[in-house]
Amino acid sequence: MTQRTVLVTGGAGYIGSHACKVLRSAGYLPVTYDNLVTGWRDAVKFGPFEEGDLADRGRLDQVFEKYAPVAVMHFAARSLVGEAMANPGLYWRANVLSSLTLIEAAVASGCLNFVFSSTCATYGDQDGVVLDEETPQHPINAYGGSKRAIEDMLTDFGASAGLNSVIFRYFNVAGADPESEVGEFHRPETHLIPLMLDAIDGKRPALTLHGTDYPTPDGTPIRDYVHVMDLVEAHVLGLEWLEAGKGSRVFCLGTGSGFSVREVVDQARAVTNRAVPVVEGPRRPGDAVKLVSGSARAEKELGWKPTRSTLPEMIADAWRWHQSGHYER
Repeated sequence: MTQRTVLVTGGAGYIGSHACKVLRSAGYLPVTYDNLVTGWRDAVKFGPFEEGDLADRGRLDQVFEKYAPVAVMHFAARSLVGEAMANPGLYWRANVLSSLTLIEAAVASGCLNFVFSSTCATYGDQDGVVLDEETPQHPINAYGGSKRAIEDMLTDFGASAGLNSVIFRYFNVAGADPESEVGEFHRPETHLIPLMLDAIDGKRPALTLHGTDYPTPDGTPIRDYVHVMDLVEAHVLGLEWLEAGKGSRVFCLGTGSGFSVREVVDQARAVTNRAVPVVEGPRRPGDAVKLVSGSARAEKELGWKPTRSTLPEMIADAWRWHQSGHYER
């Protein structure tokens, strides 16, 4: 039997590289398509690499013809909220126009299964509620708006061309491959856990707590964290859903509960047995008090249940990766 190929856009990035590892374990051949603007060549370890930009239709057509993938798994995107607020045009161009080019190339090649990495940022500022698939979407910046637009495009191409899509919405992804073959590394780094580990390791002076006067038990905001390996396993289940002919579907991925920033810091202190230098700063504009994402539909329909998404395991895996070396070396 010929090995089934999956085209993974952004496969040199944090989540995409972990998805490639799980895809290979599941019997697929992951082909990474990445322009290496934010991804890392050293993260491509589990299948072929094709360098290219999503805006380059000719290059995409070459790759689709070469590999004849059974599906696309689309992670490539700009994803910094502050950058999106300051430069919305970049996000509409890099996320929406590039995704349109990718979708059109996929449809033209006859590749009609599409797994899309979306975000709960499409919901906007809906504080203190468990967000699910039926929650109204009201994005408040170009990042969330661009992701919602791509969701709409997938729906439209489903109606016009028979494109089947599974869309995943999620918030905070954490942790790393337990075997430390790949992990989380951004430049600049904006995510809480790697920033905290940098502070523990002396690579930055301290971790800044952005607001300590929120109406939560310890004054810091609460977020839902999902282990990256749990997350990418859901994406493989979504791919299998499509290959089984079950049609288009939207799923939220979360634990339904959350941890405060101070809880994350306390757990990191326990896991690493090291002090965590912190400084207190003002709130950031737009930061909600509590954001959690339910996943009852994913559990019921996909059979997905996060098994690694505890703070000790996410931080321990991230710390192991942090100590093992980064792509920049």
